[in-house]
Amino acid sequence: MYFAITMLLLLLTYISINFISLIGRTKKQNYNLPPGPSPLAIMLNVFELGKKPQQSLAKFSKIYGPIMHMKLGQITTIIISSAEVAQEVLQTHDLLLSNRTVPQAVTVFNHDHFSLPFMPVCDLWRDLRKICKNHLFSSKTLDASHALRCKKLQELLCDIDRSNLIGEAVDVGKAVFKTSLNFLSNAFFSMDFVNSAGETDEYKGIIENLMVDPQGIRGVSAAYVEKLFHILDSYISKRLKLREGKDYVTNNDMLDNLLNISQENGQKMDNTKIKHLFLDLFVAGTDTTSYTIEKAMAELIHNPNAMSKLKEELQQIIGIGNPIDESDITRLPYLQAVVKETLRLHPSAPLLLPRKAKIDVKIKGYIIPQGAQILINEWAMGRNPNIWDNPTLFSPERFLGSEINFKGQHYQFIPFGSGRRICPGMPLAIRMLHTMLGSLINSFDWKLENGDRDIDQPLQAIPIRVNKV
Repeated sequence: MYFAITMLLLLLTYISINFISLIGRTKKQNYNLPPGPSPLAIMLNVFELGKKPQQSLAKFSKIYGPIMHMKLGQITTIIISSAEVAQEVLQTHDLLLSNRTVPQAVTVFNHDHFSLPFMPVCDLWRDLRKICKNHLFSSKTLDASHALRCKKLQELLCDIDRSNLIGEAVDVGKAVFKTSLNFLSNAFFSMDFVNSAGETDEYKGIIENLMVDPQGIRGVSAAYVEKLFHILDSYISKRLKLREGKDYVTNNDMLDNLLNISQENGQKMDNTKIKHLFLDLFVAGTDTTSYTIEKAMAELIHNPNAMSKLKEELQQIIGIGNPIDESDITRLPYLQAVVKETLRLHPSAPLLLPRKAKIDVKIKGYIIPQGAQILINEWAMGRNPNIWDNPTLFSPERFLGSEINFKGQHYQFIPFGSGRRICPGMPLAIRMLHTMLGSLINSFDWKLENGDRDIDQPLQAIPIRVNKV
C-alpha cells in the first residue's frame, strides 16, 4: 500500500511539473525536437531509470531511435545511442556542445568553478588541460614514475599472495582500488594514502559516494568533499613549509610540479586550483580503474576459453608467473583485446559526462535547443547489434587485427570520451589497466568463491599462485 501511494504521488508530481513546463513553453519557439517517450512512460520507468539509466535509455532508443528527447524534471535531455550521431556531437559540433550540465553535488565548495571535467570551455579550462597534457600525463612524466608503479604493482601481488597462502578469497575491486589510490597518491605526493583495510574502506567510501549520481544529495557530497579537501590541504601545507627550507630536495612529483607552475604563474595554478584538480584526478582515476579490472577478471573467470588464451599469450611472451611491465603491452595483443572488450561491455562511465548546448544546434534534421543536456549512451552503443556481432558475448577476438581503439576517433567505441572533453588521464589509465590485469592473470589462477555466477556482483575470487617457469 505504501509503495502504491508513493508511486501515485510521484506520478502526480511529475505530471504536474511537466504540465506547468508545457504551459510555460506555449509562447516559446516550437522546436523540432527528436522523438521520445511521454512523461507517463518515463514515470512508469522512474525507478529503473534511477538504478540503471543506461539500460532503460537503451530500451527507449529501440522505440524512438538513435537521437531521442525526454524531459527529466525541468531539464531538456537529448540521448544519443548511435556512433553516427555521436560523431556529429563529438566532432562536427564539438565546440558548440562542449559545455557541461553541472550536477548539484559538483557545486559544493565552488568545485564547479575549478573542476576540469565540469567547467565550461574557457581560458582556465585550457590552462588546466595543457598542464595535464604537458606536466602530469605526458610520456616523459609517466616514464619518470615507471619505477613507482612497478613497486605498487609488486605490493598488490604480495597482498594477493598472502591470501593465496591461507586460501582466502580476495575482494578484487577493493584490492585494485587500494593499488590505484596509492599509485596516484605517490605520483601526487610521494606517499601512500592507504595501508590498512580500514583506510581502504574509508577512501573507497568517499570516492564511491562522489561517483554516485549526485542530483539531490548535495549535502552528502559536501561532507565527503570536505573530508578529502582537509586531507589535500594538509599535504599541500606541509609541502609548502618543506619547500621554504634551504636544503629542500624536490620529489619531482605532481605536487612539486604544480607548485613550481604556481610560483611561475600563480594565475594559472594557485593552491586552490591544485586542490580541486587533485580531487578530480582522485575521483576519476581510482574507482573507474578498479571497476574495469574487476569486470575484466570476472569476465575471464566466467569465460575459461578467453582466460586460457590470455594465459597462453602471457606464458609465451612474458613467462608464466612474472609481472607485466609497461614495455610489454605492445607485445600482448590478446591482453589489449581483453581490455578493449571489457571497456566495450562495461564502460565505467556508461553515459559519459553530460554535455550542454551553447546555442541551438541542428542534427539529423532535429534541433538540440540551447541549454539542453546531451547524454551519449556508450553502454548502448557497445551492445548495439548493428555495430557488433553477438554484442552481449564477451569475445576479445573481435578486436584482434582490428584498428579500432579507444582514443576517440572510432565513435562506436569511446569509453574515455572524445573531442575536446576526452579524458586527459587516459595515457596513465592505459598503462595501469594492462599491467595490473596482466600481472594478476599471469601470477595466479583464480576460482570463484562459492561458485558465484553473477557477474554484476562484487568479485570475490580465490587466488592460487602459479609456479614460475
